[in-house]
Amino acid sequence: MAEQHEKLDKQIKEKMLIDALENGKIDSFRDEFMEMHPYDQAKFFGQLEEELRAKVYHYLSPEEMAALFENLKSEEEEYGDLLSEMNPAYAADMLSEMYADDAVDVLNELDKEQVVSYLTIMDKEAAAEIKELLHYEEYTAGSIMTTEYVAIAANQTVRSAMYILKNEAPEAEIIYYLFVVNDEKKLVGVISLRDLIVADDDTMIHEIMSERVVSVSVSEDQEEVARKMRDYDFLAMPVIDFQNHLMGIITIDDIVDVMQEEASEDYSKLAGVPDMDHGDKGALSAAKKRLPWLVILLFLGMFTASLIGRFEETLNQKAILAVFMPLIAGMAGNTGTQALAVVVRGIATGDLKTESKWKLIAKEGSTGLLIGLSCGVLVTLVVYFWQDDFYLGLLVGAAIIATLFVATLAGSLIPLLMHKMNIDPAVASGPFITTINDIISVLIYFGMATLFISYLK
Repeated sequence: MAEQHEKLDKQIKEKMLIDALENGKIDSFRDEFMEMHPYDQAKFFGQLEEELRAKVYHYLSPEEMAALFENLKSEEEEYGDLLSEMNPAYAADMLSEMYADDAVDVLNELDKEQVVSYLTIMDKEAAAEIKELLHYEEYTAGSIMTTEYVAIAANQTVRSAMYILKNEAPEAEIIYYLFVVNDEKKLVGVISLRDLIVADDDTMIHEIMSERVVSVSVSEDQEEVARKMRDYDFLAMPVIDFQNHLMGIITIDDIVDVMQEEASEDYSKLAGVPDMDHGDKGALSAAKKRLPWLVILLFLGMFTASLIGRFEETLNQKAILAVFMPLIAGMAGNTGTQALAVVVRGIATGDLKTESKWKLIAKEGSTGLLIGLSCGVLVTLVVYFWQDDFYLGLLVGAAIIATLFVATLAGSLIPLLMHKMNIDPAVASGPFITTINDIISVLIYFGMATLFISYLK
């Protein structure tokens, strides 16, 4: 009931806001709109037509629009369209007011000419910070870090550190951790806000700071950074260069975005659909992205069909063998995909270390064998009572045991081999593994049928 009331109140508020925009009631719009959380503001803004969005740009200051834009979950290709709707000076001021890492995320989706244009008319200090971040390779720690943090010196007192914190806190993205540097700006320690508050004013920072600082390199992959922050339960992590200079920090909100992005990417690859999270503009665009995979699978399917053709003589002697082919191929594809999911997850989370890989392969192989034995015995009995042919049942059951065992091993080994060759293991997608296991099941089933055809009725 409470959810229905909340939903109704939201709908009423949205109607009031739209009415205020349509009728030019700027004061009414601002009174209601500025009470909303920036995320709710962004969600409302994302539903508006271009005509009404133009009024929002007029009603909000660049600073207010920056808070909204930082929470905007727009498709990447749409950022440029939204910026083009604004007055260039207004857009540049808005980007200046955004946290540097968020502004970089937006600018990375624009053409180089557009980026240069905005940086030219932007506030010089903000432009300098953004330029520095733009130089880092995409998907690295440097590309997602922010330079808006609070750093203090090791040889100062708590009183002076608190003075710095009060002055710099309004511009900092996070103040729960303060990072300690020496005279050469090298990272030497970290202190929590709590420890700073409870310490005596005359205490020196180096006396209460923690020297065991976990950091990441500017060139480190964002996925590895996400793993570290997950393992240590940090809200922020410092980023250093090869000489241990403090370059910036990565905050938890950016890591949540990274984890969502990486998970979506892996899921897309497992389904054989690239860029699933980027809404396709139309059917033609979607077809272009999916067609390459499907063409590869088409040729693999044709290869499977040609294999079946080689066993035409076996099928002519015992046509009933064809009835069980979909069953065996389907079971092989399912077990292979299950093993694939387990291994890819282990690789993606970093839980799968070198010494545990062989254990995982052994475990998956044993699992496939046990599943195969269970299904094989069951199928043997069913086929025997159905067709009154014990040897046919035994053949199908034995083929299922062998096929499920081999398919499970293939589902485990293929992503591990790809990972060894520095290829994304998610590329060994469900459709790909299924097709490979179709080939395996055809060879095993019809190979066994050819060998033992004389025993069948």
